[in-house]
Amino acid sequence: MAGRTGTPGATLTGRIMAILGAFDDQHTRLGLSDLARRADLPIPTVHRLAGELLRHGALARTDRGYVIGRRMWEIGLLAPIQSTLRETAAPFLYDIHAATRATVHLAVRDDHQVLYLERIAGRTSVPVVSAVGLTLPMHATGVGKALLAHAPEDIRRRVLASLTRVTPYTITQPGRLNEQLEQIRRAGYATTVEEMSLGACSVAVPIHGGGQVVAAIGVVVASLRRDRARLTAALQVAAQGISRQLGAAPPP
Repeated sequence: MAGRTGTPGATLTGRIMAILGAFDDQHTRLGLSDLARRADLPIPTVHRLAGELLRHGALARTDRGYVIGRRMWEIGLLAPIQSTLRETAAPFLYDIHAATRATVHLAVRDDHQVLYLERIAGRTSVPVVSAVGLTLPMHATGVGKALLAHAPEDIRRRVLASLTRVTPYTITQPGRLNEQLEQIRRAGYATTVEEMSLGACSVAVPIHGGGQVVAAIGVVVASLRRDRARLTAALQVAAQGISRQLGAAPPP
């Protein structure tokens, strides 16, 4: 169980960390009683401290319970690896945006989901559901597929075992997606066609650092029929530049 710090004399900091630590990828939304149980704290204590966390944006409340608040995402983005990625990638992302006028993304893997670190908005006519600090399904997004293709085997197995349908075009057959991931590793880029939102397609490539894939960049456009090669080439050049600055030597 997450956050077992409900012992007598636990510090205020310990109790707050127990509440925040009660959330994980399997428990993203918790009612008061469940939150108290997982934090191993009395319900009145959790109610009082959760109120403080709500006021500071560390938690948010929905009709079905508490969720981690946006302020925690903003703080998380300051973690060294993520802030370094954002700073290093920024000029390359703006170059891609200037050349394509498309929405540009920088993302990393967050367990079995994709976490968006940066987004530069493109044409408003193309529907885009991403936002900085938001997590989305890896199997339905371009940057997610680029990361999933290079993820550890246990992560791939978990994702393949729970493929949810977001649109009529989302790939939900494990065998078909696994074949696509193998193709992504061979080709060096990933694509989606209306798999996350209708009217939006994407192409994405991995970024290497420290001998592994650490992030992905991608663009979202209305169609890939004419511009796939041009967009892929622009992204690969940018990814190579970012990878070099991160101290990696990406494979040819």
